Amino acid sequence: MSASGGTKAIVAALGANLAIAVSKFVAFAFSGSSSMLAEGVHSLADSGNQALLLIGGKKAQREATPQHPFGYGRERYIYAFLVSIVLFSVGGMFAVYEGYEKIRHPHEIEHWYWPVGVLVFAILAEGFSFRTAIKESNQLRGTHSWAEFIRRAKAPELPVVLLEDFGALIGLVLALGGVGIALLTGDGTWDGIGTVCIGVLLILIALVLAAETKSLLLGEAAGPENTAKIEAAIVDGDTVTRIIHMRTLHLGPEELLVAAKIAVEHDDTATEVASAINAAEARIRAAVPIARVIYLEPDIYSEAEAAKGPDRAATPGGPSQAPSDH
Repeated sequence: MSASGGTKAIVAALGANLAIAVSKFVAFAFSGSSSMLAEGVHSLADSGNQALLLIGGKKAQREATPQHPFGYGRERYIYAFLVSIVLFSVGGMFAVYEGYEKIRHPHEIEHWYWPVGVLVFAILAEGFSFRTAIKESNQLRGTHSWAEFIRRAKAPELPVVLLEDFGALIGLVLALGGVGIALLTGDGTWDGIGTVCIGVLLILIALVLAAETKSLLLGEAAGPENTAKIEAAIVDGDTVTRIIHMRTLHLGPEELLVAAKIAVEHDDTATEVASAINAAEARIRAAVPIARVIYLEPDIYSEAEAAKGPDRAATPGGPSQAPSDH
């Protein structure tokens, strides 16, 4: 996985979550706090999620094969989608169920210092992991807001780790609040309420992750900045006079497919057209290095054809052709 995939952030989150998971299960064993059990399962699920992201990054590096000629870059999207499913089911749904059971059958928290001490330790550890993820993300975020970065990022790992760590920190605060109120009032129901709140939070984060990774799995175009660079690189004003239409598609976070129909002069020779295409491909790769797969089709621009608009029947996702009567 490349540096832009946030390997450092994933490893930091994995180490923090493993340590936190162990401490939470120990606290649950001594205190009987359902918040601790829910948070322990949450941290264990997060550890598995980071392992999934690392596996996805490793599998994505495989070379292209005849059966998969565009490579395996989308493996990273698949494993990120699996993370959202794990977070929803193992993390969120389990916490809601455990909290519901605790509200129905509350009991007093024993050895209060265990859950409180573990939660304080977990907040510090998650804070370190979150800080690492923020630092890694800032190298790619630029001037975009955090919401825009999560929405536009083509590498799924950093948004996943950011949202997981953010959810974990908020969940820890909710757990600490639930345990604290339960201790002050002597009513274990508050521990269950805190657990349900943790579950709802994890479910919401999982839904956001699922929506974003689904969009990547379906296939997203290049961002506006890269699209503008590609368009500027294709047209040289001499042999290539304009772009008739263009499509881009991310084959993976760091691999982009570019397909375009370009206008050339009607009296250009085949040699001149071939040279123009080769030069345009070189300019595209220089402007946007992740443009690895490029297909340029030469054509003669026609004002009359352009006025008709795009042919949706010839466009991916357009209407199906009517079946033949023969």
